[in-house]
Amino acid sequence: MQKKNLDWEHLGFGYTPTDYRWQAEFEDGAWVREGLVTDPQLHLTEAACVFHYSQSCFEGLKAYTTKDGHIVTFRPDMNAERMINTCRRLEMPEYPKEKFVNAVIETVRANAAWVPPFGTGASLYIRPVMIGSGPQIGVAPAPSYTFRIFVMPVGSYFKGGIKPLKLRVSDYDRAAPHGTGHIKAGLNYAMSLYPTMEAHREGFAENLYLDPATRTYVEETGGANVIFVDKDNNLIVPKSDSILPSITRRSLIYVGEHYLGLKVIERRVALEEIRDFKEAALCGTAAVLAPVGEIHTKAGVIALPSGMEKIGEISAKLRETLTGIQACEIEAPEGWIRKIC
Repeated sequence: MQKKNLDWEHLGFGYTPTDYRWQAEFEDGAWVREGLVTDPQLHLTEAACVFHYSQSCFEGLKAYTTKDGHIVTFRPDMNAERMINTCRRLEMPEYPKEKFVNAVIETVRANAAWVPPFGTGASLYIRPVMIGSGPQIGVAPAPSYTFRIFVMPVGSYFKGGIKPLKLRVSDYDRAAPHGTGHIKAGLNYAMSLYPTMEAHREGFAENLYLDPATRTYVEETGGANVIFVDKDNNLIVPKSDSILPSITRRSLIYVGEHYLGLKVIERRVALEEIRDFKEAALCGTAAVLAPVGEIHTKAGVIALPSGMEKIGEISAKLRETLTGIQACEIEAPEGWIRKIC
């Protein structure tokens, strides 16, 4: 199979239309017209519920080329389960787990020429999305839905690769108490766009959001979970009902505990505690793990001892181990790797 003629080592993180995508329609209580399509355009009525009441959700995962030339993906069943939980909260129909995983596999297989070669540092980003596509003018769930999976080759999410990032504590809330922060709904990201662009204009890579009730505990950033390493090399993981349950974060927790022998502590983390930590990092599908060097607060700058020049020791081991598992260079826990071809 001949790969596409791309500059694989210098890809950005952006949309590139590929050859095939998966599509299914939900009508009259059943999923119909399921299969691969070539048209990158969606044709929707002006009255589609997604335009008026933001009934939409999405997922993100990746496929990789291994050293021996196979194409694999990482824990697609977890993305299927998370999308099911999101759909339940948004009164959208569930796309069954088995169908979801099969659709991921078929879409990646059909676009095998777009999967970056091993050793380039790039991957194939997989974007499942579901929208309320049927007409709905009264405030109510849509009468019909569209599920689609499309893929694109991508490089690093943050410019500069794994160079430590500079964050700021946002004045805005990411989620409301008892709201939708724990699901991957499009509406959560819409409200984060203005604070994110404001942060970028001021020279920051991301916003760090605090808990919406007291604004004293760390939650996550606009597009990733956050983890810490304390002075005793314990992995400290913020815990909250309004944090999105990142699959990468859950995988890093397992890697830290079972591969690196770290003590993992999941608990509420006060903003002021960060001054006593030695490392901080963002984690998610897009970035995998990106180190944090500084966090700017109204009370001053929290400078992590790991600094702004390189990734911290424990963060580096976590990242190297997880990416090694994803590339099949390190043996994975059972069920984590799904071979596609």
